[in-house]
Amino acid sequence: MIVRQLQQAEQTNRRIVSPDGNWESTRMLLKDDSMGFSFHITTIYAGADFHMHYQNHLESVYCMSGEGEVETLDDGKKYPITPGTLYILDKHDRHILRAFKEMKMACVFNPPLNGKEVHNAEGAYELNADSVEA
Repeated sequence: MIVRQLQQAEQTNRRIVSPDGNWESTRMLLKDDSMGFSFHITTIYAGADFHMHYQNHLESVYCMSGEGEVETLDDGKKYPITPGTLYILDKHDRHILRAFKEMKMACVFNPPLNGKEVHNAEGAYELNADSVEA
């Protein structure tokens, strides 16, 4: 069994802050845990507005607090994000995430992240990022 506390994980190298200042993510479960997915608690800072395109991963995102929207770029649809909303990027959707108020999100990635990933120029995570040592 694996048991981790968010407050403790936030004090380790499992907490990653984006270079662009849009978000921070505490990677609670990673590839090295051998579960087949990774699980993250991510904070999207108020005012964040950034493009993402997870070409190598599928992601499900559950909003626990805050307010924003996700816009799918292929069709221009906008979806409000409020507490209780789950959005699923099941087709490697190109999208923009906007935070009107700081959002706290629970995120699941498949395949699992190694731990040090940040978005590349296309808004994706690379498959071969280095692992985090916990």
